[in-house]
Amino acid sequence: MRWTQTLIPTLRDVAKEAEAASHQLMLKAGMIRQLASGIYSYLPLGFRVLQKVTQIIREEMNRTGAVELLLPALQPADLWRETGRYETLGSDKIAFRNRTGQEFVLGPTHEEVITEIAGAYLKSYHLLPKTLYQIQTKFRDELRPRFGIIRTKEFVMKDAYSFDADEPGLEKSYRTMYEAYERIFKRLHLAIDVVAADPGVMGGNTSHEFMVRSKYGEDRIAACTSKPCGYVASRDIAARALSGVKPKASPNKMEVFDTPNLKTVEELTARFKLKRTQLVKTILYVADEKPLAACVRGDHEVNEGKLKRLAGAKTLRLARPEEIENVSGAPLGFTGPVGLDKVRIIVDEDVVRTADFVAGANQKDKHLRHVNIHRDFKADLVADLRYVEEGDLCSKCSGTLSLVTTMEVGHVFKLGTRYSEPLKAIFRTADGKDRPLLMGCYGLGVNRIVAAIVEQCHDERGICWPISVHPFSVHIITVNHGDGPTREAADRIYQELSDLGVDCLYDDRDERAGVKFNDADLIGCPVQLIVGSRNLERQEVEIKMRAKDEKMCVPLKSLPSEIKRILNI
Repeated sequence: MRWTQTLIPTLRDVAKEAEAASHQLMLKAGMIRQLASGIYSYLPLGFRVLQKVTQIIREEMNRTGAVELLLPALQPADLWRETGRYETLGSDKIAFRNRTGQEFVLGPTHEEVITEIAGAYLKSYHLLPKTLYQIQTKFRDELRPRFGIIRTKEFVMKDAYSFDADEPGLEKSYRTMYEAYERIFKRLHLAIDVVAADPGVMGGNTSHEFMVRSKYGEDRIAACTSKPCGYVASRDIAARALSGVKPKASPNKMEVFDTPNLKTVEELTARFKLKRTQLVKTILYVADEKPLAACVRGDHEVNEGKLKRLAGAKTLRLARPEEIENVSGAPLGFTGPVGLDKVRIIVDEDVVRTADFVAGANQKDKHLRHVNIHRDFKADLVADLRYVEEGDLCSKCSGTLSLVTTMEVGHVFKLGTRYSEPLKAIFRTADGKDRPLLMGCYGLGVNRIVAAIVEQCHDERGICWPISVHPFSVHIITVNHGDGPTREAADRIYQELSDLGVDCLYDDRDERAGVKFNDADLIGCPVQLIVGSRNLERQEVEIKMRAKDEKMCVPLKSLPSEIKRILNI
């Protein structure tokens, strides 16, 4: 492709709102352009990179035997109501009614749609196993779109779905996709952490996330700092070891004190000069339509994923203000574990190691001081209930945990019958019984992968695309395009390499060499060919490897073979 024939609007400066390196560099390199908050156009260079990433994904998916299809972005809202996810998605979903009044959802994911297809056609064990996938644009009304194409309202995903007759089959499908993802990221030259994760709103009982370490991500993983250990997990499910320190028995008697309109930890600590560690929060939930209390120290947060698993609940939500008052006898902000009758109480392990703490008194404008577990109230269950924090002890080796900010680029789930049961996707077994299909779900964020590559592969001058992913393999630059012999030599090189199947970007602008070199480093094609009169006098051309910043001169007659060697073609 000749520069003058395509559209490459490189920039020297971008808006201050562009914080992430990938956002800044892709704007500067003329690869993307923002249309609205969280909505981007992919310009020719950006689209080519997107296509390169997509091709690698497609090749590895096809290698597993998965079959590609394309599902509609418009999905009937009633389908989402059947699985209960219409309400779960809340304001993240983009929904509307058409002219006849029927409500639709712009698909943020496609579990319901693919399950409807499986229920219609995969009715016998003879047709299993089956894995179907698509590469499609998805939609989510992201509250705070940030960091360019890392967090957007419109995004490209590869999502695959496996259908099996039994658990061993599902495990095989899951492992096949897991290994395919490892190959994909290896080919993309992305350093990743694979961590056990919480399935979240997707459902199921097993999942793993493929994470890229980046300060611009929205997730965090817990990693043990002890190298021999290697423990790493999503913060959503990461466990911790206990210090073993227990408090001394307290001689202080529990007493009520006035806290007029002081409902939060911040208000109480400020008014009474307390530390957050001296308070215990009691938060009321509704688990499977029954009240449930969770107690954590004032400086900690309830991990609702852990709570749901500990409670063995299918559904979990925060209690509403009126429910809180009905259960505790007091308004929101004054709930405590003492005297909380007919409510199951789950207490975090750190609370057991805290003496003489402050808690709600289940009376308006009142709290209790000198509260102690076992003496003043009983827990139905004591367990690891909170999110891990920096410096916690590793549950595997008792080393120190460190929290690392990450960007999720892939996620695999064992869904089981989470969708096949409510949508009645039933198949006939070999012994003539009807059973719901066992499903797996496997997602990759394509535009996030592009951003992650830029985050890991850049320097102060611009992007350094790896050999496997780039807008063009070779960038041909003329030092003085107005010079006839130089231009003619560059034309011949461009044609010769194009005939060999090398995708070349030929900068045929009549522009200063410095501008061309700056643009070339900014765009970051792996190989730069610099054509100038001095080297041509020696029948040579200069090759620069962008990532390594290495230069060498090769004879013109050897150029095709040298390029084939470098590109491994």
